[in-house]
Amino acid sequence: MKFNDIYVVDDDKVFHFIIKKLLENNNINVRPDFFENGLLAINGLKKKIIQGENLPDLILLDINMPVLDGWQFLEEFKVLKSKLNKDVIIYIVSSSDNKSDLNKAKTFQDEVKDYYLKPMTSEDLKAMFSN
Repeated sequence: MKFNDIYVVDDDKVFHFIIKKLLENNNINVRPDFFENGLLAINGLKKKIIQGENLPDLILLDINMPVLDGWQFLEEFKVLKSKLNKDVIIYIVSSSDNKSDLNKAKTFQDEVKDYYLKPMTSEDLKAMFSN
């Protein structure tokens, strides 16, 4: 699938920098928007829906964030999903390999395509963008 617009939802600015560099180094030409928590990302989605703007094709979502964490984001996203005019693919990208988080991600199988562990590698990114 070809992605044009992506959301990176993570409170770690180092992760933002790493994603930017991985995209550049792998010649992946997309327009990333960066959000430091789930609330900012959900509000960004709502704004785009109201204004009829292009929605992101892909969301890279951390689960451990302040304000509105990844799980809360996914609950909000479920509510918004019916208002979206296209499919938005979500990958969880987390440093947590806790079994409870991995199992919880499976409860969002209609929203979450896959779960990646940090640190992300070029191979991870290529796999995401080749699916």
